[in-house]
Amino acid sequence: MSSVVVLDYGFGNVRSAVRALERVGADVELTADPEVALAADGLVVPGVGNFHACLAGLHAVRAPLVIGRRLAGSRPVLGICVGMQVLFEGSTEPAAEPLPGLGEWPGQVERLDSPVVPHIGWNTVATPAGSRLFAGVEDARFYFVHSYAAPDLVMTPTSPAFEPVMPKVTYATYGQRFVAAVENGPLSATQFHPEKSGEAGLTLLRNWLETL
Repeated sequence: MSSVVVLDYGFGNVRSAVRALERVGADVELTADPEVALAADGLVVPGVGNFHACLAGLHAVRAPLVIGRRLAGSRPVLGICVGMQVLFEGSTEPAAEPLPGLGEWPGQVERLDSPVVPHIGWNTVATPAGSRLFAGVEDARFYFVHSYAAPDLVMTPTSPAFEPVMPKVTYATYGQRFVAAVENGPLSATQFHPEKSGEAGLTLLRNWLETL
């Protein structure tokens, strides 16, 4: 049984995430303890609300350091909703004290260009070939609750001799196309809430557990 920490930093549907992970067979601990989060097989970073407020909460529990150290050691991390958005370079979401994102991926999180915002409800996604997260649920619907999203994720080599394994990016459309999920080595994230997405969401979490 894989050990998973759901990071408890004051922002996120932590209880729902814990229950969903337990249903698919994980040994789950809800904590903000950096040492416990470092030691677990997998780390889940949930998030709801304002981008910058979530980042302030993450910094308060030293989560950026934990996430960085885990990724440096190829230790899996899964971000959910705003827990995905904070992995980008920044956000245009208003805040009294704006903070930069963690910068794991290039680009800014922006307000959705849609007649009705927020985007609340079920939506389909367009998955890339070879996705491990979406194996068996490529045509399923997932539950979204958000007003902001990353329009795209474009990564390029830093030198002609560098040939990275490019991230697998899943998209959804609500007024515009936006990033719905990313699989990038040990770092994965979803804009939607798998813990609220019924059997499809449980399958995605089970698929993630199998990568730990």
